[in-house]
Formats: sequence, C-alpha cells, structure tokens
Amino acid sequence: MKFDLPRGMRDIEAEEFENINLIRNAFFELAKRFNFKVMEPSPLELLSTLESKSGPGIINEIYSFTDKGNRKVALRFDLTIGLTRFFVSRRDLKIPAKIASFGGVWRYDEPQSGRYRFFHQWDIEIYGPNSLESDAEIIEFTSVFLNKLGLKNITIDINSRELLEEYIKNNLNFSEEETLFEIFRAIDKVAKKGKDEVLREYEKKIDIEVLEKAIIFAEKRGSYESINQFIEPLKLKSWENIKKVVTSLNNREIKNIRINLGIVRGLDYYSGIVFEAIDNEGNYGSLVGGGRYNKLTETFGRKDMGATGAAGGIERIILAMKKHEIIKGKNTNDLIFIAYNSPEMANLVERLASILRKGNKTVDYDLLGRSFSKQIIEAENKKAKNTIIFNSEEVKSDGNVILRDNTGKKEKKINIIKNFDALVNELN
Repeated sequence: MKFDLPRGMRDIEAEEFENINLIRNAFFELAKRFNFKVMEPSPLELLSTLESKSGPGIINEIYSFTDKGNRKVALRFDLTIGLTRFFVSRRDLKIPAKIASFGGVWRYDEPQSGRYRFFHQWDIEIYGPNSLESDAEIIEFTSVFLNKLGLKNITIDINSRELLEEYIKNNLNFSEEETLFEIFRAIDKVAKKGKDEVLREYEKKIDIEVLEKAIIFAEKRGSYESINQFIEPLKLKSWENIKKVVTSLNNREIKNIRINLGIVRGLDYYSGIVFEAIDNEGNYGSLVGGGRYNKLTETFGRKDMGATGAAGGIERIILAMKKHEIIKGKNTNDLIFIAYNSPEMANLVERLASILRKGNKTVDYDLLGRSFSKQIIEAENKKAKNTIIFNSEEVKSDGNVILRDNTGKKEKKINIIKNFDALVNELN
C-alpha cells in the first residue's frame, strides 16, 4: 500500500517551517506595535456561515463535509470570516476592535507550482463605524510590514469598489445588483486571463458593451494626480474617499502607492476602499489584498458596524523574499555540534550539551555511536557554526577540548579540567 497525501497537500519541512516562523514572529511584533490583539478563529466553521457570506457557489472552492452529528461543516478558507463571526458575537468588545491573526487555511483550488490547497495567511482587521482613517491604517501596516521583511520594491494599488459601481450606474446606465457583482468578478479576472478571454467567458451573462466599457475604465492606473485628471470630468463623488485615504497615507509617509481602477477584489463582501500589494519584480500575483467589507458585518447582523482589513499569503511572501535573496536557504546557523572520538567521553559530552542548552544554545551531538570522522561530516552537513571536539587522549592528558569556528575556519584549545565555564564563556 502506498501512503500518499491527498492531492494538493504537502508536509512542511524544517527549512520552510523556519521561514514561516520568521514571518510569523515579525508579524506578531508589528501587530503589537500597532496595538492589534492577536487571536486565532476556529479552523472549522458551519457551512451555512461560509455560504451566508460568499453564496452557495463557495462549496466548489472549499473543503466541506458532514460531521458525525450530521452537521454540514467546512474548513476555513480565510481568517476574515471567523474573525468577523467572533466580533459580531461579542458586543462587549471596545470599538474600534483591532484584531490580528496568523494561521493555516484550506482552499480547493487547482494545485500549481508553489501553490497548495493548504497554506498560511496573516490577517489584520479593524471593526467599528466607517472610518477612512482605519482603511489608511490597514494600508500603512501592510507597507510597513513588507518593508520590515526586507521587501522594498513593493507597489500598493488602491481603488474603491464604490467608484466603479458609481461609474457603471451613472455613466453606463446599468444598476442591476447581481450583474454588478458579475462585472466585478469579471474585472478581477482580467489580470490573470486577459481582456479577450474574460469577454468571451461573460458574453452570455453580461451586456458585452457595458462590460467592455467597464473594463476600459478599470484599465486606468497611475499616480493620484494623473488619475485625478481622468476622473474629474466624470464627476464621481466616490473619488473623494480615495482622495482622503491618499492624504492620510501621505501624512504617514507611505509613498509606495498607486491608483489602479482595476483592483476590485473578487469576493462580493467588499464594499469600499480595496487594495493589493505586489512585488514589482515578481510574477506570483498579489502578496497582500484587502479593503473595506461592511457587507460582511451586515450579513452577520451588525448593520451598525463596518470593517476593513487585509490578508497576506505567507508562501507567496517567502517566494518573494527568496527571489530578492532576503532568505537564502540553508545558511550557516547558530548550531553547536559536539564531536567525540571515544565512548568514554560520552558522559562529558552529555553534561556539556545540557549546560549549553540551559543557556539557550542550540546544540546537537551524535546519538548513534558513529565514528569520529562521520560525526565531523555530520557537523558539516548541518552547517554548524561551531564544533567542539573531545579527543579522549588530549582531554585525559591536558584537560583540553578544541573549539572550532566553522565560519572563520579557526580553532583554539580550551581547558575544561575544572569545569566548562571557560568554554561556555567563549561561546557567549
């Protein structure tokens, strides 16, 4: 019998886990600086909860099943729904409620290179009355966080779904609600599929003339000043919200922003300012996406409260960091490897390893009784920063061990005849 994983799943090995943890720690540190409270929503939701927010069609994109209590449930496909469900159930939370989360999500997408059905996201949300300042803070966090990770060549594309909706209603004389959502979904696909393919896909669903004009409008992107010249003659009131967000971001000295009228985000619950962060030198899509989604809090019964937030794909961010050599793979680490050439040294080795570990050092040594030469090879394979060598003859005669610095290829003898203090001090 062959024990394979389900399609689209993979085991997260040590190097990747370390990279995920690197981003997790940086995220938690910055979330604290912005005063977001960290929590994790349940990984399992009632299917009805997900359908109420995304429609019955979502079942094709998620992992859903019937549990032993005959309840229809599903694995979370993002963190936003769970966090919003939590917020609306807790009327004791002080407003604005700023919540952050980091965790795994499941989506029944077609697996691709570097894209799996289980992956990780970071997520921040601000719940409370409508506030463009909150929208700006979410965008500021995104910019600061990516910069903190070393990703400098990032553009944050900003738009407003209200702006596109106003243009379609006022300038194209089209206002059917469900078809408006279809137009948003179509525009969201243009970047991946191209204009012609999207027009063919929707030719039987939407008036092609309306869709084509909406796509042409959505193709505009550039600085605030250049898009402002395009928008002014159209007299779209929703443009004022973008103006206020851009002003707020300028106050915060966030400079890597661009107006992109094609950013609408694919999910129907978005209702106002939306944005995506992209790596200008990458081809793996947006690293972060988000915006205002008041329709979701309304769906969950809080018409008095709005919400805005963002989520970032951890695996995509790791790809970007590797491309820019911020993460360079298996580098020399802080490992101390202890090698010994005789079983009679084992007691000393065990004592030293325990002392160093209690002092917060990363230590490893041979557990299999291998030869001294194989232990040295093991230290090299593990890219140990230091190797401590117990040569039984030298320890017995002079009380010395050898401390080898593998980064500088230097060695020195250290006496341990009384205790390990000199050796420990050398490693600090």
